[in-house]
Amino acid sequence: MEVVIQPNASAAADLVAQIIARELRANPRAVLGLATGGTMESVYDRLVRLHRETGLDFSGCRTFNLDEYIGLSGNHLNSYRHYMNQHLFRQVNIDLRHTHLPDGVAVDLEKECADYERLITQAGGIDLQLLGIGRNGHLGFNEPLSAFRSRTRISTLSPETIEQNAGLFGGPENMPRRAITMGVGTILDGRRCVLLATGPDKAAILAQAVEGPITSMISATALQLHPHCTVIADEAAGSRLKKADYYRTIFNHDPKWEKFRQPADNFSFYQPSSLPEMIK
Repeated sequence: MEVVIQPNASAAADLVAQIIARELRANPRAVLGLATGGTMESVYDRLVRLHRETGLDFSGCRTFNLDEYIGLSGNHLNSYRHYMNQHLFRQVNIDLRHTHLPDGVAVDLEKECADYERLITQAGGIDLQLLGIGRNGHLGFNEPLSAFRSRTRISTLSPETIEQNAGLFGGPENMPRRAITMGVGTILDGRRCVLLATGPDKAAILAQAVEGPITSMISATALQLHPHCTVIADEAAGSRLKKADYYRTIFNHDPKWEKFRQPADNFSFYQPSSLPEMIK
């Protein structure tokens, strides 16, 4: 695992967008694992801008999202299909037939989970998996005690997750209680994982996920076992990390990060003239 601390949430989102753009330019047929939530909106906003202003091409890639609420159709305003269509898919040149999310209203939910795993395998596996982290440390909807070898399955949402997301539904009484989620094992199968965490409310759980013991009570700790995982945090989210100075030293001196180092308020990577050198 490698940890990168950026000065603020904007700079952290910039870096994640650059990494995804670099993946797409190196491999136009990349299979991307995608995540939802407020933290990801700034990443997708940057990817849309890169597509419009620099021609970042999504036409050959395929995507698989981490999860979907059970009981919500893709047309529901709070479904993750609607979220992805709004924030990314309908704003770039991706083929919607190549965008995959679990079907939350499938007649046979167990079969839907098995079929989702099969589709990922048929696509050749996920090249880059984008992740957020819940306040209880979940990845996707892998709530506490999720097995590290778990595959795509039905998950009952924890009280912490319901409390965290209830505002989007107008109160906890309106929230679905279950979801289909990629398993921890499915996530770990991705060739590269990139986790983005911003804001002070993620500081304590991020420190446990990165520097604490590996435990199924915090599914994000499983990323310590991944051979190519990058955690990107802003200063607020990284404020509880004991080795923060060490992580900054690596980012500032490791040659592989040279093209990504820039001032926090430098948005030059959106400029067509500079982008090819930065993320080609």
